[in-house]
Amino acid sequence: MRKVRSKKNAFKTVTFKLSAKQMKSLKNYCKARKTTPIKLIKKSIRNYTENFSEEVPPKYYVTANQLDIFEENNQELDLF
Repeated sequence: MRKVRSKKNAFKTVTFKLSAKQMKSLKNYCKARKTTPIKLIKKSIRNYTENFSEEVPPKYYVTANQLDIFEENNQELDLF
C-alpha cells in the first residue's frame, strides 16, 4: 500500500513593529484575558482574512473624492 501524503498548508509571514508601550499594553491585555498576542491579533483580523479570499464586494472599495470644490474648473468662489 502507498502512503498518502497530506497537503502542506502554505503560510505567509506578516511582520510589523510596535512601540515598547504598545507591546507592554498588548502583553498586559493578553495576560488579563488569558490569551496570547498571536491569538488576539488573529481573532481581531479574522473578518478580513476569511471573508475576502475570493473577491472584495464593491462597497469596500475606496471611492473617488466626493468633494469636487477643490478641482480646477475655473470657477471663482465668493467667500465674502
